[in-house]
Order: sequence, then C-alpha cells, then structure tokens
Amino acid sequence: HYYLQIIKMQAPIQSRGTTKFGRACQRYACKQQGKRQLCVVPRAAATTGGTVAGGKARPKQPGFPFTKIQGQDDMKLALLLNVVDPNIGGALIMGDRGCGKSVAVRALVDLLPDIEVVVDDPFNSDPKDPKYMGPEVLQRFRNGEQLPTTVMRTPLVELPLGATEDRICGTIDIEKALLEGIKAYEPGLLARANRGILYVDEVNLLDDGLVDVVLDSAASGVNTVEREGISIVHPARFIMIGSGNPQEGELRPQLLDRFGLSVQVGTLMDSDMRTQLVLDRMAYEANPDALAEEARPAQEALTQKLMDARKRLKDVKISMDLQILISDICSRLNVDGLRGDLVTNRAAKALVALEGRNKVTKEDIGKVVSLCLSHRLRKDPLDPLDNAGKVGMLFQRMTNPEIMRREEEAKRKKEEAEKKAAEEAGSGNQRGGMKAGAWGGASWPSLGDRGQAK
Repeated sequence: HYYLQIIKMQAPIQSRGTTKFGRACQRYACKQQGKRQLCVVPRAAATTGGTVAGGKARPKQPGFPFTKIQGQDDMKLALLLNVVDPNIGGALIMGDRGCGKSVAVRALVDLLPDIEVVVDDPFNSDPKDPKYMGPEVLQRFRNGEQLPTTVMRTPLVELPLGATEDRICGTIDIEKALLEGIKAYEPGLLARANRGILYVDEVNLLDDGLVDVVLDSAASGVNTVEREGISIVHPARFIMIGSGNPQEGELRPQLLDRFGLSVQVGTLMDSDMRTQLVLDRMAYEANPDALAEEARPAQEALTQKLMDARKRLKDVKISMDLQILISDICSRLNVDGLRGDLVTNRAAKALVALEGRNKVTKEDIGKVVSLCLSHRLRKDPLDPLDNAGKVGMLFQRMTNPEIMRREEEAKRKKEEAEKKAAEEAGSGNQRGGMKAGAWGGASWPSLGDRGQAK
C-alpha cells in the first residue's frame, strides 16, 4: 500500500532515496515501470552540525582562522594559489609533526564562498555548468527541466587511511543489477569532493594504488567506475591536498610529480610568532566563537581578495621571454616531463592575479619556481644542498646578468684552451696540451741514434 501511494504521488527520486524505506520504494518503482536505468542511491544529506535532543540542529563550531596562522608563508601561499587556479594540481605539504599542516588545510575551506548546487544531488552538481553535473542532473538539464537549487558550503572531504577503493570511487550493487535489472550506484568520497577540497592526511602512508586513483581523478576531472560491464562516469573536480611527515616514509617519484606544488615546513623558531600562535590557540580552545569574531574582518577581506583574483586570472599575461626562461630552468634541472613547465606558468599567473596585477615578472617566477620544481628533481643522498636550494640558486644565476657574463667568459676560455691543446697535439709536439712540469714519460733513443753515439 505504501509503495503504491508513493508511486501515485510521483515523488522525486531524490527525496525517496535518503532512507532505507525510500530506497526500497525507489527500486520497486523502477521495477514496476520496467526501466533498466541507472539508479543513483544517495546518502543522507550531511548537516552542518550534529543534532541534539528534540531534533534541533547543533551549531557548527568555527574552525581556527586561517589569518591567525603565524609564519609558514610558503604553505599558505601554496594553498591560496590553488584556490585562485585549481588547475595547478593541488599541493603536497611535508614537515615535522605539530607544524599546523592539517590546521591550515581545514582553515582554508572557511575562506571559500558558498556554492550553488542542485537539491539532494550526491555529486554537488552545478545547476548551470554541465561539466560539474552528475549523470541524472545532466539528463534533466538536457531535457529542459527546471532544477531546484540550494546553497551549501564548499565541501572539505578527508580521506582516511583505512579507506578502500570502493569507498573512494563508489560502489555498484551487482546483486540488484542482476536480479532486478537496476544499476544501483552509491557515490563515494570522490563524488562528495566534487567542486571542493579533498584532503589526505599522512598521504605517504596511504596505499600507492589508492593515491594513484585519487590523483588520476584530480587530473582528469572525472571518476569512472567499471564493474561487470557496467560503466558510470561522474564529475570529480576538486583541489587535492596531501600532507605527511617525511620521517615516516617518502612518496614514489611518479606520485610526487602528480602534485602541482610541494612545500617543506618546519617548526617555528621565531619566539614572537611562536608565542602569538600559542596565545591564539589557547584563546580558540577557550572560546572559539570569540576568536572567530575577532578574525572575521581579516577573513572576509582575504575571501574577497581570492574572489577578485579568480576573476582577474584570465586577464593575466606572461611574455614569451619568461616562458622560455621557465622551460630553460626545467631543462637545466633535468626535470622529467612537461608538468613542471605548465605548473610554473600557472602558479606565476595565479600569484600575479592574487596580488592584483596583470603582468608576470621575473620576481613572480622566483617566488613560485621552488614550490613547483623542488619535488620533481632526482634526489642525491650525498648532496648537502636540498632541491629547493638548487632551484633557487639556478634561478639567481640565470636572472643575474653579471653571473651569466662570468659563466659565459669562463666557458669561452675553457673552449679556447681545449682547442689550443688539440692543435698542439696535432702538430707533433709531444708536450702539447700538457701542464708545465708534467712528466711526459721516458724518452728512449732509436737504433740509429744509438749507432751514431757509438
């Protein structure tokens, strides 16, 4: 009776799929109508907070303000550049424990504006852009249906270490597909992270296969699930951020190259910054709302700055000479592939947009080149200089005319010396090309000379 009542009422599929009873009704309706179609089984919508007795929503506790984080300028810059241009490819933050890596990532989401989504859609579909629409919403959009919308916070999805591939990519119920003819698909974490941020803490401890799956989706912008001849594709456009402690293990070079930016963070040693950060943290633990209210003007100003930078990004220009400089740096560093060149160009333009300008300069490239290339170099355990220092020194050499002049002069002198040594060796001079005082070996007289001597 209840099944027939719901079918007669023609309730929307989304409203019937958020409870166990509703999902049963949905399957019955599909079976009765004879539709061999994909039925996406959404999870119950997550609330902004928990619930208390009486069913009232518990207010969400504000996070630690991003603007209250002291120091760690490279880490904050890498996160902000990814917000301005998500095509940079995310960020990898490696450093000692207790440096504020996860705090900064969780605080970043509070700077992002609310997004408009289709009501009860598990993929956070954009009601206007087809690239960000799930399969069902896209079909309704093409049919000209009016899509109901709502506003939600930019999602921040954290990937736990114990997650499986089915939980990440989503799973298909093969039993229902075979017995009832219904492709029942339950979206995973990649679907929830669409149009948001996917954060992997201790990424160096996660299985390499799972990291590769996540990075593939982040690069392509879609997630494909294929099981027993069934293929489902949905958008998965998000900012990938990973963090970890290098003392617990390193990532493979193939995975390191997939991250756009890389940052090495350490413990604050400045006593003033360290004291201020401790005081702010204690104030946050005592009264989170008060600290959030105190930081609200700075937070809102930074949010507006990010939104203006996103709009300005398409107007930022970079000259051909600077693009050649970037490619020359990557070539001299023996960077494999072209990801380093692309990311450096994008990061430089994002930095210019963030600072409110429209033209990239050499100084802008110098601020981001180490973040873009340091993790793409081959590591030499016997070299005392780290990769970031190598990139910075090479950039200084190539952008300083005096240093370049000295190197060119030294190179010219070396070539002239080699040419002179080759000419002397070809003229029959046995000491040609030898340094002064060098031993040329024993010289024995020939038989004719010994006869004349007798």
